[in-house]
Amino acid sequence: MGKQTPLYDAHVQASAKVVDFGGWDMPLHYGSQMKEHELVRNSAGIFDVSHMTIVDLTGDRVAEFLRYLLANNIDRLKQSGKALYSCMLNEKGGVIDDLIVYYVNDTFYRMVVNASTREKDLAWIQKQAKPFAIEINERDDLAMIAVQGPQAREKVHAVLSKLGDKKAQVSELGQFFMAMFEDDWAIARTGYTGEDGYEVMLPNQDACQFWDDCVAQGVKPAGLGARDTLRLEAGMNLYGSDMDETTSPLESALGWTVAWEPAERNFIGRDVLVEQKANGVKRKLVGLVLEEKGVLRNHQLVFIDGLEAGEITSGSYAPSLGTAIAFARVSADVGERAKVEIRGKQVDVRVVKPPFVRNGKAVI
Repeated sequence: MGKQTPLYDAHVQASAKVVDFGGWDMPLHYGSQMKEHELVRNSAGIFDVSHMTIVDLTGDRVAEFLRYLLANNIDRLKQSGKALYSCMLNEKGGVIDDLIVYYVNDTFYRMVVNASTREKDLAWIQKQAKPFAIEINERDDLAMIAVQGPQAREKVHAVLSKLGDKKAQVSELGQFFMAMFEDDWAIARTGYTGEDGYEVMLPNQDACQFWDDCVAQGVKPAGLGARDTLRLEAGMNLYGSDMDETTSPLESALGWTVAWEPAERNFIGRDVLVEQKANGVKRKLVGLVLEEKGVLRNHQLVFIDGLEAGEITSGSYAPSLGTAIAFARVSADVGERAKVEIRGKQVDVRVVKPPFVRNGKAVI
């Protein structure tokens, strides 16, 4: 058995199909991945994401440290609770992980990193932090629950109306902001589905009650399967599939997360990225849409003008579109059409720029 979140028993009671995910026993689905996907697009779904790693960073030089550690620039965070998406790079410009960092105050930032990279991330952060004398506190006392979909906010507000003054503060949150409370709750208007909603960080002992209260409001549980198809439709990368330590942000459609200014900011991997940008990358991440029957899957080969040009990094049927879609890392000179090898046959695909779906609507 793997590690279990505080909600494990709730998943079992809901007849979830439990699978290993990064060493955690997590729900893949609760009977129908397709229905869970559609629920999030049309109403609201609730996800257990307690396997994610929450890290609090504090100290007088914490901002200076994060300017060096991250490719994006935390100086953009001016208001308490504001969030920033960034990659954490190695010296070769490869992506160690992608993450969200929240600004609490000048000496306190919160970071949420991926579950499968926990040990590697913490070791890297601790190593790089030594000269800055900051405190690194992994919050394994906190669970994390995501409620996502067009009805997610009103459902969560109904639950919060019973929890003191949280509703008033949370209902005023802008996109990519977090509200923190004295009882160790933190509620962020962030997510990984392309829909509006919240990610709620709360004490382990409060997780089951909050989950049950959301379900009582009509929010249906959704598993990792739906989370994956939702994020793919929304054009969101998955670490380990769409980028890793062998690929840079510029090769992973994440160039927008690199803050080049101010030019004197020396973040880890900067010199390599500057050279890549100047010379141009030889490969890039694109979206593919299959316009005939079939399914696009990870590692299928992509061909341009009869020559092998790359492979699919993430592929799946897209319920919101009724066809198969994918991310693929291919030659940078790719045009608007390509072919993918499916069971020994090359089939036509359209090359697009993700996202595929935004606010429940097709954008390709």
